[in-house]
Amino acid sequence: MAKTIAERSDIIPVLAEIFREHGFEGASLSVITEKTGLGKGSLYHFFPGGKAEMAQAVLTEIDSWFEEKIYRPLREAEDPASAIRSTCRAVADYFNSGRRICLVGAFALDNVRDRFASQINGYFASWITALSSALQRLGHNVEAAMTLAEEAVIAVQGALVIARALNDSALFERAMTRIEKQLTN
Repeated sequence: MAKTIAERSDIIPVLAEIFREHGFEGASLSVITEKTGLGKGSLYHFFPGGKAEMAQAVLTEIDSWFEEKIYRPLREAEDPASAIRSTCRAVADYFNSGRRICLVGAFALDNVRDRFASQINGYFASWITALSSALQRLGHNVEAAMTLAEEAVIAVQGALVIARALNDSALFERAMTRIEKQLTN
């Protein structure tokens, strides 16, 4: 029997985990109905655009979380070093110490990259720009801040891949500690 879901937003976290586990192509409608407990009719009621609309909703939810917890604090905090430290912890928590893949990164590497190009690009560009802003307020010139920000985001994404490949969450935690020190010292 299908679950009763009150609102579309209730299903988005479940869809995010389905896409993380199966990828966009592997998340067939039968997998989605099985994992959510919703029938096809209920899914199409919430997402008339089908699986593509589901993925868009998930990417929008991810962007909203990152805007609130990562980008805005980095852009607006009076104490940029403190903002960098707290966002490094928030990133580690969000990715469950490297045990949770970056869905946006996975989509960027998948054959659906072009379908979601604006959201993928926005995610990484916003992260780099916000971090660069904090680094500039710490005293780095624009070019150095942008370089450090790019390297930090690259390091986070690389640490996610390697920690997952080696099944070693401690590796991700060590990488996040190094990133935080590099950015705040």
